[in-house]
Amino acid sequence: MSSATTTATAKKVKVTKANPPEWHEVIIIGSGFGGLGAAIRLRQAGVKDVVILERYSDVGGTWRDNTYPGAACDIPSHLYSYSFAQNPNWSRAYSSSGEILGYVHDLVARFSLAPTIRFQHTVTEARFEEATASWRVITAEGAELRARHVIMASGGLANPSLPKINGIEQFAGKTIHSARWDHDYDFSGKRVAVIGTGASAVQLIPELVKVADKVTVFQRTAGWILPRMDYQAPGWHKTLFKRLPRAQSLMRRALFWGHESMAFSFIWSTPMTRMVERISTAFLRHQVKDKWLRRQLTPDFTIGCKRVLMTSDYYPALQQPNCKLITWPIATVSPKGIRTAEGIEHQVDCIVFATGFDICKAGTPFKVTGVGGRVLAEEWAQGAQAYKSVNVSGYPNLSIILGPNSGPGHNSALVYMESQIGYIVNAITTAQRKGWGVMDVRPEVQKAYNVSIQRRLAKTNWNSGCKSWYLTEAGFNATMYPGFATQYARQMTDFQAKHYRTEVIR
Repeated sequence: MSSATTTATAKKVKVTKANPPEWHEVIIIGSGFGGLGAAIRLRQAGVKDVVILERYSDVGGTWRDNTYPGAACDIPSHLYSYSFAQNPNWSRAYSSSGEILGYVHDLVARFSLAPTIRFQHTVTEARFEEATASWRVITAEGAELRARHVIMASGGLANPSLPKINGIEQFAGKTIHSARWDHDYDFSGKRVAVIGTGASAVQLIPELVKVADKVTVFQRTAGWILPRMDYQAPGWHKTLFKRLPRAQSLMRRALFWGHESMAFSFIWSTPMTRMVERISTAFLRHQVKDKWLRRQLTPDFTIGCKRVLMTSDYYPALQQPNCKLITWPIATVSPKGIRTAEGIEHQVDCIVFATGFDICKAGTPFKVTGVGGRVLAEEWAQGAQAYKSVNVSGYPNLSIILGPNSGPGHNSALVYMESQIGYIVNAITTAQRKGWGVMDVRPEVQKAYNVSIQRRLAKTNWNSGCKSWYLTEAGFNATMYPGFATQYARQMTDFQAKHYRTEVIR
């Protein structure tokens, strides 16, 4: 696998009459898994004029950004990869962020994508021009490009989120967000506060406990935790998968169905939900002997309502002599540390924010303007909606990867992503074959689809009453898909032209 970093120097382009905007058939925004996968499949389908715009100087998306100690995926590597580009060389069952980023670089090299990528191109606006049936894409660096089709693949885990806590700006020490890790900062001998106990926190806290003088963990809500059955991949695995790719495909299939069965535990409240809750509780009792600490770490909501955490190291780390769990609410951040609601100030040298990302449940990562000047962020202000997660009425020729209501709660995101890419490629190649200049999902079709989605979501654990990043402040679930991965993939194989308003290019 290639580990070379894919980089390029951005060029600032000013548009003049002598230097008209570049024209491309497809512009993809973002070079994470979604953007690269879309480019690969489009080119394999015969769509050659594809360009990828990336705001940073390297590919990888969330796996480029999340390099904190202990960063890894909680889906097995053989499942958290594309079925059309499998990797026989995974070193562990659950690979680290660095190894996953290496796989992403390998995709670029294997499929010769480097010439299609424009680095340091930060998209600030995408506007549909009705007169030419094309999208005008503008970047902060001064470039302007046009395309018949645009694919938004910027992802949901792109922009770090800081909690709304008074006084953050007055803290005199070091602050680090888990998604913007400072590898030059020396934690040795430091007093460190970690705010957050979600998926990133339970991975980095055990690593901080090994080096810091003291780690204070501030927990708002206890989560459901299951052991992560990680292991080092034996050499014969790699040899077998290289020589017999079908064996790796069979393993991937077994992992898929194993995770698919967890829908009965995480998505809906069933007898399996109670069983998995008992397994999680038994795991807590096995690893935490202190009754008071166990009580603090016991969730008060149905499993699946929030993201289920996978770790075997977090509970032991919390019980180390240099680690302390705080469950009092944070009142304010002071110049010297963090003051909690009961009036105690915890003085620290560094605050680590393991507080996740600004998810586009309402709004967009940049301005998107559609037919008649309509603005997507305004239409999504109360909650994002789309047709099959990928198309939005009033925004012709625009597709989204991992758009509204495509989040999995039990299986690999790449399974959903791969099916979306297949749908998008099918739509674009159909439009080319039929000469459509405009392809816009009908509003009544989109509305009927979302009414059905929200009706189904009402019966899921995600909408059972807890507060999570899946929901808007008003409680609207614009994030998750209420069903099996197989159901989602099946609907994405069914592209129906009658669901779209189309116009032939004259």
